[in-house]
Amino acid sequence: MSAFRLTAPFQKEELAKLRAGDRVLVSGIIYTARDAAHGRFCAALDRGEELPVDLRGQTIFYAGPTPTPPGRACGAIGPTTSVRMDAYTPQMLHYGVNAMIGKGGRGEEVKRAIRETGAVYFAAIGGCAAYMAACVQKLDVVAYDDLGTESVKRLEVRDLPLSVAVDSRGVDAYEQGMQAYREACEKA
Repeated sequence: MSAFRLTAPFQKEELAKLRAGDRVLVSGIIYTARDAAHGRFCAALDRGEELPVDLRGQTIFYAGPTPTPPGRACGAIGPTTSVRMDAYTPQMLHYGVNAMIGKGGRGEEVKRAIRETGAVYFAAIGGCAAYMAACVQKLDVVAYDDLGTESVKRLEVRDLPLSVAVDSRGVDAYEQGMQAYREACEKA
C-alpha cells in the first residue's frame, strides 16, 4: 500500500495509478450529495436535463454536514453508508463523476461501472466527523437548498484522509481484507 497526496478534481490518469488499500490525503474541491440529491440528479438526467451543478470530472462525498458553528467553515461531516447510493451510482459514473467518498462496501453493478468508467471509490472513516470538519476550508450550498443538511454543497478541503476502497480496475479493498482474514484463520 502506498500513500498519496491528491488534488481534486482528479484526472483519470491519476486515479489509474491508485490501488485498493492505498491511503490518500485529498485537497481541493469536492461536492456533497446523499440519497435525496442523487434521486433528483438521476431523475433530471432521465429527462435529458442538465444538473444544477456540473459534476462531470468531480468527486461526490456521501455526506450531509451538520449546521456550521460560528467561526468554522463546516459542521461535523462524516460519510454515510454508500450502498444507499448504489441504485444511482452507475448512472452518475457514466454521466461523468470521477470519484465517490463514503463508507462500507459497494455492489457488483457499482464495481462494474467503476471499471467501465475508470472511477475510484474512496472510503472515509465513520465516527471521525469532527476531525473531518477541520479539513473543510470552505462550504457553499450549490443546489437543492430545500434539502437542508442534505443539500448539495461545494467543499474546499485540505488533507482529507481517505483510503482507496475500490480502485479503477474494480479491485475491492474490503474483499481483499476478508480474503486475508479467511486465509489467516485457515493457517491458525
